[in-house]
Amino acid sequence: MPKGRIRVRLKSYDARVIDLCCQQILDTAIRTGAKVVGPIPLPTKRTVYAVNKSPFIDKDARDHFEMRVHKRLIDIVSPTDKTIDSLTHLELPAGVNVEIKM
Repeated sequence: MPKGRIRVRLKSYDARVIDLCCQQILDTAIRTGAKVVGPIPLPTKRTVYAVNKSPFIDKDARDHFEMRVHKRLIDIVSPTDKTIDSLTHLELPAGVNVEIKM
């Protein structure tokens, strides 16, 4: 049985998709007998872009576009070999960036 912990960081543009991924990871880890801390919501990075509505005239007329990056953190405290194997074979939805550190 390996000692230590596994830290899983998730990033996504869609909050609903990232919550579904968190739930899948939690279900998998708990089913294989590991202790789980999380999901911990990290601060959402918000980027706003201001774009002129038309070129050359009316500098004050602008459209604002926003991009949000939602982040979650899950710690798997006491992973088993079965936990690690099932996490590597997990099918997650597209659009979620997963970083796993051991």
